[in-house]
Amino acid sequence: MDDAQGDGRDGGQGDGRGGARKADRGRSPAACPVGRADDGTWQVREYGAARALLRGPGTVQAGLGVETVEKLPRRVRRPVLYRDGPEHREHRRQTARYFTPRRVDTHYRPVMERLAEEQLAVLRTAGEAALPELAFELAIGVVSEVVGLRYGRPGIRRRLERFFPEEFGEPGLTSARGLYWLVRQNVNWLRIHLADVRPAIRAHRRREHDDLISHLLSEGCSDVEILGECLTFAAAGMVTTREFVCLAAWHLFTDDALRARYRAADEAGRLVVLQELLRLEPVVGSLRRRATADLELPASGGPVAVRAGECVEVLLDEANADPTAVGAEPLRVRPDRTLSFGPGRAGLSFGDGPHRCPGAHIALLETDVFLGRLFALEGVRMTGHPRAALRPAIDGYEIRDLRVTLPGGD
Repeated sequence: MDDAQGDGRDGGQGDGRGGARKADRGRSPAACPVGRADDGTWQVREYGAARALLRGPGTVQAGLGVETVEKLPRRVRRPVLYRDGPEHREHRRQTARYFTPRRVDTHYRPVMERLAEEQLAVLRTAGEAALPELAFELAIGVVSEVVGLRYGRPGIRRRLERFFPEEFGEPGLTSARGLYWLVRQNVNWLRIHLADVRPAIRAHRRREHDDLISHLLSEGCSDVEILGECLTFAAAGMVTTREFVCLAAWHLFTDDALRARYRAADEAGRLVVLQELLRLEPVVGSLRRRATADLELPASGGPVAVRAGECVEVLLDEANADPTAVGAEPLRVRPDRTLSFGPGRAGLSFGDGPHRCPGAHIALLETDVFLGRLFALEGVRMTGHPRAALRPAIDGYEIRDLRVTLPGGD
């Protein structure tokens, strides 16, 4: 394959309106920080207004498949992603212990290190490998440890790839295509339930574990409800982490100065680099909320009135590039940038407020555990021509055709 190792000439600056971004979502420039799309949806591009919306009351989840979840029978408890209010807060409070930095360091770090070494052994043996495949095996193993999916049959990666295909269709009963996607969706649900979730539930009923499935069983959740939670974590923790590992590696391979900095830094310094890359290129590009009451969003051009029932879309990639929050040259990779009024170094890439991603620390640490070891390999190179394919269903990206090679495999 053609050698695609970067020569560092762009210094991480990139060119064009996308700056240093590898994944260009193709958004049209907009002068208004808060404005309406053609379909009437409010779109928020300003960091301050975005954070106020995500942190404030008066909205509920929209998008991310909520329409499908709303069709479930009322007796079925919704996955935590699709709940709001006191019930959501109580669930997050009870499960917070699985995501604390201390627990991540003591319980999950050894798992991350073992899985990273196993995947790099695949690379060493073959001399070449598809990085998305290595990253997906890593992410599956880590999330399985957090959730409790340790007892399934081999082949979970293939089952998840079928469940989260490159392109999604809309299930329905009025067309052949809709029927195809309806059958496909239900078959894939059934495969994961029978091969992965049901064996885990049985094992947890025989013996209690200190993980999410045991917690859900203690709350009286049904098998269907546990399946829903497991699939939510699969999407939020497996697929997104795979894409960020690949995106961050792509940046590091093509920027000599950034790669040298990353390799020379301690763990804290490496995490700063990764957070800056995630700020620049959030895996999920937007979050949607639906107003349940009249709201007033603070914006630089004056307050914006949002009426009850209207949808608001936070464009995370745009908000993360708001110079009033992240400083000058927001589309360039600058790990040492000075941030204003308190965003984390990753900006809003993990969301904010009640629905902020609980696994943020897990995702960053497992990315660093893997990439720190990958870039410590002598002579590791990127081959081929990676590209970022857009996934409109989640306004995300998928890194394809990224392969890595080592001189003289075992």
